[in-house]
Amino acid sequence: MNIHEIYIKRAIQLAKNGLGNTYPNPIVGCVIVANNKIIGEGFTSPAGLNHAEVNAIENVKDKSLLKIATLYVTLEPCSHFGKTPPCADLIIKNNIPTVVIGTMDTNTEVCGKGVQRLTSAGVNVILGTLEEQCITSNMRFFSVQEKRRPYIILKWAQTSDFYISPEETKGEPMPFWITNTISRQLVHKWRTEEHAILVGTQTVVSDNPQLSARDWKGNNPIRLVLDASLRTPKNLHLWDDSTPTIFFISDKEPLPSEKFVQTSFVAIDFTLNIAEQIIAELYRLKIQSVIIEGGKKTLQSFIDSQLWDEARIFTSTQNLGSGTKAPVMRNFKLTSQYQIANDTVNLYHFCE
Repeated sequence: MNIHEIYIKRAIQLAKNGLGNTYPNPIVGCVIVANNKIIGEGFTSPAGLNHAEVNAIENVKDKSLLKIATLYVTLEPCSHFGKTPPCADLIIKNNIPTVVIGTMDTNTEVCGKGVQRLTSAGVNVILGTLEEQCITSNMRFFSVQEKRRPYIILKWAQTSDFYISPEETKGEPMPFWITNTISRQLVHKWRTEEHAILVGTQTVVSDNPQLSARDWKGNNPIRLVLDASLRTPKNLHLWDDSTPTIFFISDKEPLPSEKFVQTSFVAIDFTLNIAEQIIAELYRLKIQSVIIEGGKKTLQSFIDSQLWDEARIFTSTQNLGSGTKAPVMRNFKLTSQYQIANDTVNLYHFCE
């Protein structure tokens, strides 16, 4: 690993600090080095606030060192005015002589224009250092830019005999826990990292989930509920209007008469491909990523439509013997496996 790769790797680590906080902007990390020492670091602030380069430059105590420094950044610096001024202009203004960029920004407002502005000002630009790793760190952003859809993560827990829930019973909705408490806390961490979370009606009716990140510090995702006939009882958590919530309902279903502040409704045609329609609506709503947590019908519809990028599957040591079988995976490769106490976590990625 050469010196440029070492500092870009550090920038990738920094970028992850922005997960779940920067939408609709990408997560970016930046490191500034002078005399073989890091003199400034930064990552992207929430939308409307500083980009990574700005935070890193502001972090430099002795600004005179910028004239001999190298700036390392995971994504091409922006060149346009949005809610903040162009980062390329700030780099030029501070006379930073060398900029090492992990990967180009495919957003049409930026794509190559940041590099062009830097090189026109005499900045030495080095492109493509740890490019694949930089792209992977920003997979949500690149999915929206290149696939015109959010990054899609499937998640479920299954018993060792491949059931995701027991037989349906009468009574109040109550979750049936397959995994241990540490695994459930990890899921809440994951929720803080994604823009939205999606479940089907049966999951809501059976479990009465909050779909929040209450066991981890961070933002709650936008709640998405697939409920054609709005049969979710009004006394359940997802009607509490406590956080942005979208119900996908049938285009033949009348809208509720109640007034809501954070709850809205999107009509789709349930006789057509549901997964494709949801993804199109999420792209329209500028949602960058969604974690789909059930139930089986909802998960299977995305699998069968080949509309997913990553699957995170917990397998416990429990046996149920009967109930709802786990979804059937297709077009996948196992990329990682690890243990959380008695739970096994398998991570898969879609492959054609």
